[in-house]
Amino acid sequence: MDQSVIDALQRWPNVPAVYGWLSLSARGDWRLHPLGDAQRGESGEGISNPQIIGFMGRNYASEPDGKWYFQNGPQRVYVRLDAAPYVAHVEPTGAKLVTHNGLSIGQVLEWRTDEMGQLYAQTNLGGARIDDRDLIALAEILQTPQGLSLLEVLELSQQPAGIATPSLFDPTGHYPALSQPVPCRSVLNKDIPQQLGFIKNPHSATSPQQVS
Repeated sequence: MDQSVIDALQRWPNVPAVYGWLSLSARGDWRLHPLGDAQRGESGEGISNPQIIGFMGRNYASEPDGKWYFQNGPQRVYVRLDAAPYVAHVEPTGAKLVTHNGLSIGQVLEWRTDEMGQLYAQTNLGGARIDDRDLIALAEILQTPQGLSLLEVLELSQQPAGIATPSLFDPTGHYPALSQPVPCRSVLNKDIPQQLGFIKNPHSATSPQQVS
């Protein structure tokens, strides 16, 4: 976190947290909810200022129970996650996966696919969804030890949940985070938060927790 945020937390430690004001889209865009309606599934408003986006990305973190938040100075702003805590992009120049807030993923530990053909990963940073615009690029990198392509694996994911699929990895070793074969399993989209260990739509202590 920024030092200014750490200093603000120490100076004003008891500022109440807020819910319903911020969401993260399935493509990694921050969305502001001036009416506090994020918990109701409203789309919110886009944030375009690069300095604000950078500040939010640097001060984005999670609690042990799986709630994710943006630490806005002394105030914690909980985030509704439309897909996962991180949205990952392929960066060919650096041969790495990068999150929506600019962090490099050091290792993919597991893969998950859902019935809609989306690809998720449990990473050293936390749960991530691969941006759907990057699936084709990743399909040129990942395959199974048996030579099955990523696209073929995604086709398998549209069969009943629970079907085991082979491991995925980068056989060239060009992408260090993807160099080791790790298991991939088909699950229902509604089960992704539980599988990857995050709370999709945090609620306050006075309202029920919504995990999926």
